[in-house]
Formats: sequence, structure tokens, C-alpha cells
Amino acid sequence: MTSLISANAVVIVIALLIGLLVGWWLFNRSRGERVSEDHPPKVKITEGHGLGDEQAAAVADVAGQFLGVDVHAQLPGASGPPDDLQLLKGVGSKLAAKLNENGIIRFDQLAGLTPEQTATLDARMDPFSGRIARDRLVEQAGYLARGDREGFEARFGSLGGAPPAFRS
Repeated sequence: MTSLISANAVVIVIALLIGLLVGWWLFNRSRGERVSEDHPPKVKITEGHGLGDEQAAAVADVAGQFLGVDVHAQLPGASGPPDDLQLLKGVGSKLAAKLNENGIIRFDQLAGLTPEQTATLDARMDPFSGRIARDRLVEQAGYLARGDREGFEARFGSLGGAPPAFRS
């Protein structure tokens, strides 16, 4: 047995090194992007974006069934006519359409999101992932949901062509 190992020692060492490199590459690839002072880490748990995510989602689904709870965060429903989400700074027609597609049509819906609901919505916002936090949409929507035009403009700039309900 020792003669077999000594005869193939170079091949065994090379195979071990390749295995370690592949393992290191897979581990670092699953960790996502590097963290720096300028760019905080993105914490996003979504289904279908990797084997680990799919396994975590499957475990959560099964645990939810056994415990009798809904493990998928629900977004709040709308109660009233839709608002013009494009009044929010950083929201154009495509982002507004994506929010509408996910059931967000009013400022009060967006303003009332919990951190868990915000993460759930953000996970559904491809290719606009990360924009809710970066553009501070929940905070902006809070001002507009309260009708606080002055507070909004002091914090985010001119509202521009606001509808009559927001004009002084």
C-alpha cells in the first residue's frame, strides 16, 4: 500500500491542491461581493439564486408547514386609488411598473413596510435590486403618505410637478 502511495505521491498532491482550490473558489463565490466602507454588504436571501439559498428556502417551507405559519412575508395590500410613484426621487416609469407588478401602488404601502417586507420586496425587484434602500424609498414614501410636502422637499428636494393634493 505504501509503495502505491509513494509511486503516485505527486498525482495525489496535485489532486489535493486542485480540490482545495475548487473548494476555496466555490466557498468564496457563494459569499458574494466584498465589503468595503463605501459599499455596505447586501443581505439578500432569495430562492433560486444558488444551491444554499434553495436548500434554506426548502427547509423554511417544510418548517412552516409543520409549525403552521406562513414563512413567506406578505406585502401590505392597497386601500385606495393608486399614487404616482414616480414622484419619489429615483423612481422612473420602469421602477414604478416593477413596484406595481409587486402590488405596491400607494405611498402608504411603501411607507408601512417592515424591514422583512422590504427585504422580500427587494428580492423581487430584479433588475432594481437594492434601489429601495439606496434611494430611501420607504422614507420618501412616508413623507408623501402623510402629505408632508415641506418635509419631503427639505429632505429630498423639490417635488416638481406634484398633483393638486400636494400643492400648497
